[in-house]
Amino acid sequence: MGFKYKWKNGSVPSRDKAARSKYLLEEGQFNNEKDRNLAEQEARKHLGVPTRIPDDDRSMLGHFQDW
Repeated sequence: MGFKYKWKNGSVPSRDKAARSKYLLEEGQFNNEKDRNLAEQEARKHLGVPTRIPDDDRSMLGHFQDW
């Protein structure tokens, strides 16, 4: 089964690499960030890896101030 978008680096990433990578697809083929995010979700579903959520970029440990 084919996929209608161009993969980053020209080839389909492994599932492990796809799970760790923020972006799987070439940036230049999208008109805006919304289209890119939708295509990235579709690519993750195509590969069978979890989709990213907005909290993925936040630290799991939180933020602590020095007192």
